Amino acid sequence: MAPITFAHRGARLLHPENTLPAFRAGLAHGARGLESDAWLSADGQVVLTHDAGVRGPLFGLWKLRVHDTRADRLTRHGVPRLVDLYTELGADYDLSIDVKDPAAARPLVALARSHGAPARTWLCSPDLDALRDLRPDAGDVRLVHSTVRRRLPDSLERHAADLADARVDAMNLHHTEWTKGLVALFHRFGILAFAWDVQEVRHLRAMLSYGVDGLYSDHVERMVAVVAEWGSAAPAG
Repeated sequence: MAPITFAHRGARLLHPENTLPAFRAGLAHGARGLESDAWLSADGQVVLTHDAGVRGPLFGLWKLRVHDTRADRLTRHGVPRLVDLYTELGADYDLSIDVKDPAAARPLVALARSHGAPARTWLCSPDLDALRDLRPDAGDVRLVHSTVRRRLPDSLERHAADLADARVDAMNLHHTEWTKGLVALFHRFGILAFAWDVQEVRHLRAMLSYGVDGLYSDHVERMVAVVAEWGSAAPAG
């Protein structure tokens, strides 16, 4: 099966990242999924922005702190709520969300359930203990351990087993850290392999040859075209 193609922060090379126009363009250019980042606003709403501060209009000379700002004000500065994404674009796509604020995780799960998309929602966190804690409440929502190799234990086999025991669905590493053997190792434990920051054609093709299950790229059209080309070239059966 072809990997999920995630438009990283939407089509961020065409529109400001993590905005509704960027998300809309990502899907319009053929991505099967969207990627974003989640925080809680001052009034407890899940909002989609990468950083804890949002630049104001005065040439970026000040920032709105997400935690201290109501969602309606953040929206006026281009930061959508998760509910706005579902309202505008529905839920017929995979959605990978990097949970920047741990407090946003459970409200995010509730929103995914209420919009009928839990099994296509992927919650990413570098904190395995947080994922373990969330698992009983997450239901069909998918959990992803997203980190870098230097933060993992020496035994990757042990780590894969730990993810399986915790019922975490996927491992997300920078594309340079995956090998074909490592993908096979995680697959052996029933863990999907996601690769982020996959921008160049040669890197996209390498990940496809390794058998990864998800790709994150800023170059949405390029990613979609390479995956389609790879699929059409694959032998039948």
